[in-house]
Amino acid sequence: MLELKNICTCFNKGTVDEMTLFDNFNFSANDGQFISIVGSNGSGKTTMLNLICGTMMPDSGQVIFDGTDITRMSEYRRAKDIGRVFQDPKMGTCSSLTVLENFALADNKNGRFGLTGAINRKRIDYYRELLSQCNMGLEDRLGVQVGALSGGQRQAIALVIAGMTDVKLLILDEHTAALDPKSSETIMQLTDQLVSRNNTTAIMVTHNLRFAVEYGDRLVMMHRGECVMDIAGEEKAKIVVDDIVDKFSEISIELGN
Repeated sequence: MLELKNICTCFNKGTVDEMTLFDNFNFSANDGQFISIVGSNGSGKTTMLNLICGTMMPDSGQVIFDGTDITRMSEYRRAKDIGRVFQDPKMGTCSSLTVLENFALADNKNGRFGLTGAINRKRIDYYRELLSQCNMGLEDRLGVQVGALSGGQRQAIALVIAGMTDVKLLILDEHTAALDPKSSETIMQLTDQLVSRNNTTAIMVTHNLRFAVEYGDRLVMMHRGECVMDIAGEEKAKIVVDDIVDKFSEISIELGN
């Protein structure tokens, strides 16, 4: 499904602040895996997501997706198969449009836009059905501007839209970090339902260690551009939060904290 091969990434090249983050970094994800990524700030989590999505290019190495080298492919072309939900709920939706208009826009993601009406009225019941899974009453608020909704509601819409377009890979970029605890729990439950139902491959970066342990079938911890922990399957099912905390403590001591 996805493979990062011999990735090298350097920041501030040629300056006194030059810093190599990835040096021949390798990572792979199999079809249907739900991978949680944890790690300290600066460990390379978000940079890895940016490399996968095409927000940035590596200095060397390859990004392989479904057997195709997409290393130099633009971000918007990758978006056909790779969906991304960001930390900021505002980034996944258009606040000036209604809920219905946001869904219609997503429905036309890979189509052509002309002077005809953008909203397919035959799809409204389908949008309602998708939104009813959120248990937030959003299915009855199709005419409400998204900007008037709460952060949790907007993130739920962004998540549903990301999964609605039949993406092969779903990137979850700390998508609960900006939400209150109750909304975070709701969004994680919805995430798990959508990923399981659609059998979508998902990579989730999170600072919530409990979410990393409870959700998904693989857990990766990153530190200074390397994977220092990578567990899956039955081993992942047996791990507890304290195990992750202990590993984090080792890293903190190494960093002098």
